[in-house]
Amino acid sequence: MTDTQTKVKLTTSAGEIIIQLNSDKAPISSANFLTYVNEGFYNGTIFHRIIPGFMAQGGGFDVSFKQKSVHDPIKNEADNGLINNRGTLAMARTNDPNSATAQFFINYKDNTFLNHTGKNASGWGYAVFAEVIEGMDVVDAMATQATGNRGGHQDVPKTDIVIEKAEVIK
Repeated sequence: MTDTQTKVKLTTSAGEIIIQLNSDKAPISSANFLTYVNEGFYNGTIFHRIIPGFMAQGGGFDVSFKQKSVHDPIKNEADNGLINNRGTLAMARTNDPNSATAQFFINYKDNTFLNHTGKNASGWGYAVFAEVIEGMDVVDAMATQATGNRGGHQDVPKTDIVIEKAEVIK
């Protein structure tokens, strides 16, 4: 990815994470993510699902574990050639390939099974739109937190890992 791409700093309760968007290959997902960043949507949300050796998911719930209202879902761009390697960010979604809204996840390892293989139910994959360029040590440290069940969800950190602020940086 080139340095001309937009960078976003996530200031979290665990430390700073700087990500670089790839708006060339993932224009819809990048624009969607930036909309939420610029609206302040992610401020005060938590990483609500962390599975060591897999991924850390956030961007949907506040500290009281209430799901936030989101914009309409976006088109799945998983066929953009970007792959779910360690340190990349992808859009989280339901079983509907075109259901991504605000939630995203950071890959802890190369998760090839999440990549696009075909435009069918089992092959759609998860759209990568950015990568961590600084602070992967922070993301790795998040995986050391104890997790449990909360609000009908599994793998929830027992101590909230809060995105205090998400902002575009130069």
